[in-house]
Amino acid sequence: MVNRVFVTGLGVISAIGYNVAENFNSLKSKKHGIGKLDILNTVHRDKLVCGEVKMTNEELLRRIDLPEDTPYPRTTILAIHAAREACYDAGAVDGDSVRTGVILGTTVGGMDKSEKFYRRLNENTDFIQSHNCGYTTEKVADYLNLHNFVTTLSTACSSGANAIMLGGRLIRHGLLDRVIAGGTDSLSKFTINGFKTLFLLDPNPCSPFDKDRKGLNLGEGAGFLVLENERLSDNKKRYCILSGYANNNDAYHQTATSTDAKGPYLSMKNALEISNLKAGDIQYVNVHGTGTENNDITEGLAMERLFGGKVPLFSSTKAYTGHTLGAAGALEAVYSIMAIENNIVFPNLNFSKAIPDLALSPATEVIENAGIKNVMSNSFGFGGNEATLIFSKE
Repeated sequence: MVNRVFVTGLGVISAIGYNVAENFNSLKSKKHGIGKLDILNTVHRDKLVCGEVKMTNEELLRRIDLPEDTPYPRTTILAIHAAREACYDAGAVDGDSVRTGVILGTTVGGMDKSEKFYRRLNENTDFIQSHNCGYTTEKVADYLNLHNFVTTLSTACSSGANAIMLGGRLIRHGLLDRVIAGGTDSLSKFTINGFKTLFLLDPNPCSPFDKDRKGLNLGEGAGFLVLENERLSDNKKRYCILSGYANNNDAYHQTATSTDAKGPYLSMKNALEISNLKAGDIQYVNVHGTGTENNDITEGLAMERLFGGKVPLFSSTKAYTGHTLGAAGALEAVYSIMAIENNIVFPNLNFSKAIPDLALSPATEVIENAGIKNVMSNSFGFGGNEATLIFSKE
């Protein structure tokens, strides 16, 4: 028996808000969170803009009722913040006897602590155990007192989306009843230096799908969904159904999608097949939309191939939050569900001129009463790991 998978809880923290309501208000009012760094200390501080959560670790720890000296990396703190909100929203309680999983996607892990202390081993060794990506998932599970099934995915920028997909599959096939699934990543010198080496950073606020796009802005944050089977979600608020999902790897290049857009196309096509929907049933696509030359042209080509001459409304929300890497797929899943819940399309900021090779342009203004029933959310990662989620109104 294949079970339907319902979303019953949402949690998010990003550069545009510390909870779901604040993020929604920022998206609707076109208020972005891209600016100079205040928390992360890097030599590049004055040369770039990022989507930074404007709270110190100590301030964030107080918000989740943990001591200020708790030795968690920032990635872990952000994850607990969003996971707690999602569980409160869904009414999922600590130590529940229901078969519950915790699945987390991340790429940075505890790097922010590692790069701070690795030269001073005699002063601090906490970072050694917190460096690996699985540490964060375990601490989220400890905080929620949920240990039936705990696992971590690290597939670059599709990590958060793949965590949600795995959670949905486990519920659909009756292996779990509930999954707390999401993604988290913090800003770090490691990622900033890496992306600068690749010449992928725009020193100004990014402009996804624009002809003159120059690259991405990095960001940080966390997003979580509570997924439940039909029986558990009875008599609860159901935001929507996780109706489709797919993952495809074109294995074309370490840091770029294939020029023929085969990977993104197959990811979207296969997700539609799982959902039993047709391309024309999608009203809005929250695109990966990084603002890099390669991503936007290949994602656009894939959409044109999939949808033909009837590409639905689409936009990238990364101009609000920056590219949050392993958190992006989960963060944007929350935004996609907001679009269904509020029947709205969020605008693609900083767009002025269409890419000449594409016969499409993103939505640039808030569109209300948009008739949103099915939303597609794309997350494409380094190494060609492509993931697509589809959320549908019940």
